Amino acid sequence: MKFLLDQDVYAATARFLSALGHDVVPVAKIGLSRAEDTDLLKVAREQDRIFVSRDRDFGGLVFVQDLGAGVIYLRMLPSTQNVVHQELERVLKEHSENELRQAFVVVEPGRHRFRKLKKK
Repeated sequence: MKFLLDQDVYAATARFLSALGHDVVPVAKIGLSRAEDTDLLKVAREQDRIFVSRDRDFGGLVFVQDLGAGVIYLRMLPSTQNVVHQELERVLKEHSENELRQAFVVVEPGRHRFRKLKKK
């Protein structure tokens, strides 16, 4: 799967996803560390990437402003990182890349919530 990682995503999460064999691009690597959130979603959509963030504001952008791009929102602290990674791996096994590009997924310790985006 192809991911675009927000600047707030832990480096350990980037390494975790890469170790699972995924194509991971942190926003800083492509010069977007200071970009607006709406621009980040646009880039993710243009590059067919799933956006990964620890910023809950993306739910509003995706649903309220209808900026349809797949987002995985990680609700984690350093102390819950390993448990959230386990749940994230489960999400990646249960859902296809195409499904995730069309959803907003909240991943937290021991569970996740999957919500499909509106079709355009």
